[in-house]
Amino acid sequence: MAAGAATGKKDTSRQAEAGPVNSGLELPPQLSVSPALFQKFQKLIYSETGIWLGSSKTALLCGRLFRRLRALEITSLESYFERVERPDQQEERSRMIDAITTNETRFFREPRQFDFLVQRVFPHWGVDAERGSRSRRVRIWSAGCASGEEPYTLAMLLAQHLPEAEGWDARVLATDISNHVLEKARKGIYPIARSGELPKDLLHGFMLRGTAERQAEMKVKVEIQQMVDFRRLNLNQESDVSEVSDGPFDTIFCRNVLIYFDLDSKRRVIASLVRQLAANGLLFVGHAENLNSVSSLLRSLEPTIYCKTGNEEYR
Repeated sequence: MAAGAATGKKDTSRQAEAGPVNSGLELPPQLSVSPALFQKFQKLIYSETGIWLGSSKTALLCGRLFRRLRALEITSLESYFERVERPDQQEERSRMIDAITTNETRFFREPRQFDFLVQRVFPHWGVDAERGSRSRRVRIWSAGCASGEEPYTLAMLLAQHLPEAEGWDARVLATDISNHVLEKARKGIYPIARSGELPKDLLHGFMLRGTAERQAEMKVKVEIQQMVDFRRLNLNQESDVSEVSDGPFDTIFCRNVLIYFDLDSKRRVIASLVRQLAANGLLFVGHAENLNSVSSLLRSLEPTIYCKTGNEEYR
């Protein structure tokens, strides 16, 4: 691939959507869900992810799981539930979660937060490193990374502003519950039509443009890919979060994930994330997420940007 550019944007998010998708997909007459069966799926999905499907999501459940039933040659949701709840069906439960959630994002989504990093956080770290009051080791966690655009955005900014050549050791941990999107993220290949999401200096500096049969694609350069460690992790499982070994983290991005949790799950997840933050760590959330009543250990710096209580550095 060779360096190049194109244009195009898509504004979507990772979510369990409020209505059915693929509405043109013809569902077999027997694919229906009774209130009792729907409650069983609710409890199973909640126990796996912390996501609570409201009672209005029956059409979503049927529509999203139709392809799994077809792939497994199962004719009813009753039979599918009997299979997916079995202890030896962890992989199928993962596929079920993949089916009912959407895993899409874009480069530089919510750019104000990246501006905050570049204009206020990185310079502060640089000054502290010069003074010897902090190391040049930087760790950022992209939690709920979907198909990789967010962690690659962070890695590009780290490479540009805190380069290895100046002694910085900067890495990004990128986690998601979906094996499917993690496989896509690790490849680092995206449609060239989305190159307009990237500033030109980063596009030409850190992306490669495909040629011949790959001309409609662009690929993240190897040096950026090597800065990102992709792992499967369930934020709702404390055992998973406690196994994150690359912390403590200077910054955690957990955006547009918490809005799909109920309050108890949200508090549990936030408590886990805060435990992984360094003493002066920052937490970035989505524009529709407010944590002021969720944790007493976080103080709001700006809307969607929080720091551990006691951190006065970014006033």
